[in-house]
Amino acid sequence: MTIGIIAEYNPFHNGHLYHINKIKEKYKDATIIAVISGNFTERGEVSIIDKFKKAEIAILAGIDIVVELPFPFATQSADYFSYGAISILNKLKVDKIVFGSESNNLEDLETIVNCQLENEDFDKLVKIYSKFGNNYPTALSLALKDLTGKVIDTPNDLLGISYLKTIKQNNFNIKLEAIKRTNDYHSQDLENDISSATSIRKALKENKDITSSVPKYVLPFLKDLHFIDDYFSYLKYKILTTEDLSIYQTVNEGIDNLIKKEIESSNTYEELIDKLKSKRYTHSKIQRMLLHILVGFTKEDAKKLNNISYIRLLGFSPKGRIYLNKIKKDVDVKIISKINKNKDDMLEFEINTTKIYALTSNNYKEIIENEYKNHLNKGEKHD
Repeated sequence: MTIGIIAEYNPFHNGHLYHINKIKEKYKDATIIAVISGNFTERGEVSIIDKFKKAEIAILAGIDIVVELPFPFATQSADYFSYGAISILNKLKVDKIVFGSESNNLEDLETIVNCQLENEDFDKLVKIYSKFGNNYPTALSLALKDLTGKVIDTPNDLLGISYLKTIKQNNFNIKLEAIKRTNDYHSQDLENDISSATSIRKALKENKDITSSVPKYVLPFLKDLHFIDDYFSYLKYKILTTEDLSIYQTVNEGIDNLIKKEIESSNTYEELIDKLKSKRYTHSKIQRMLLHILVGFTKEDAKKLNNISYIRLLGFSPKGRIYLNKIKKDVDVKIISKINKNKDDMLEFEINTTKIYALTSNNYKEIIENEYKNHLNKGEKHD
């Protein structure tokens, strides 16, 4: 049995360890493969520690293989994110994906996916609700409520819907299984044991103690931290010196002019986002937009970089090595552990985003050089 996990680990915390341990309890001999976002994440955030540190932590936590979800998929909306991650897991021959779910009700999620794919009224209703100024997730949720009577508006269940839809649309031979989430994804407050990644990032930014929220072996990695506000001066320069912002992915015509107008009087990422967000443009959508401007991810890039052309290994255990050796002849794209001169367009773009990521670090040179090193098989597993 091979189990897939899709994660961001920003940062890895006790809830993530709970997820892994639950899988191990149920599937004792399974090989576990995690696809993780790299230095930037789906909601337009920056990863507080770099992808190689995240991978090393994941191996310490019991993951057997850690692979990178490339930037063009890792930093877009749920359907793109899902397609990229599940395509990689499909290429790596996983049998099942186990994900955290607020409802823990796959039957409801399947009903909703079937409605999206098969009910002719679904797209019409989404367009109608969008015309009333609703953002896409809200329009989708309202349309589904009308057609199915079910309300799904929590982030992991919405991702679960995208996972199911991706599997069905591409006829992937992968099963989906849910594990009940034990905390509030959006909570800003640290809990006793299992806290949200959002609350842990906030606490780290405020120099608060997070030792009860993460496994002990994570703590030594929480150095040289990256926060999105640290990139604001670079973003401001990019906006002020770019004539047409609408060339960038997710930046719609109209809001590009508003961004140019509001950037001059804004002093932080959050201040700019507050001035831009509306009923149609959520905080996450705006932040994703600004990230695409920051790293120069254009609409043309998105069209060109829309398929998985390689699999980037960030780490594996001895058990993971055995599995990779077993399947590598049947994988239809190259599997790489370090970058050499034979780069493709997506990999080249990934390196460029790392250069942006490293701008705020005292270890700029090291972060760039790490892209060209083999980071595999560090550390031992922890219970």
